[in-house]
Amino acid sequence: MPTTPTSVSAYIDALPDDRRAALKKMRQVLKKNLPKGFKEVINYNMPSFVVPHSIFPDGYHCDPKLPLPFLGYASQKNFVALYHMGIYADAKLLAWFQKEWPKHVPTKLDMGKSCIRFKKMDTIPFDLIGQLAAKVTVDSWMKVYKKNVRN
Repeated sequence: MPTTPTSVSAYIDALPDDRRAALKKMRQVLKKNLPKGFKEVINYNMPSFVVPHSIFPDGYHCDPKLPLPFLGYASQKNFVALYHMGIYADAKLLAWFQKEWPKHVPTKLDMGKSCIRFKKMDTIPFDLIGQLAAKVTVDSWMKVYKKNVRN
């Protein structure tokens, strides 16, 4: 994105048609499946879901002025990315996701520590993303986060 988006809708509306359709659907799936308490914002210049300061006043340890990040998604140069901090911080959740992937997608999983990359918009496994989103509550995310971060 060449400029800082002012809203999630503005971010998505500025994308090319194929990316816009994919990210609109991803947003719908995430909003439908994420447990209550996560707040939708623009964080790190991308659509994100965070634990707001009203629930977790300490904020993000890297910058306490920011809310605690949980999940983000973005249109990158060569792919669409889903950034899910839970699969980075919880080995059991990562193992579940890696086991489920081939049941939903015929291609090899392309991921980094928290980043799942989708190079073809028509192979994004929205059902699996919905299942992944539903697996972590605000409370369980805060517990995992606190356990993994040493201040």
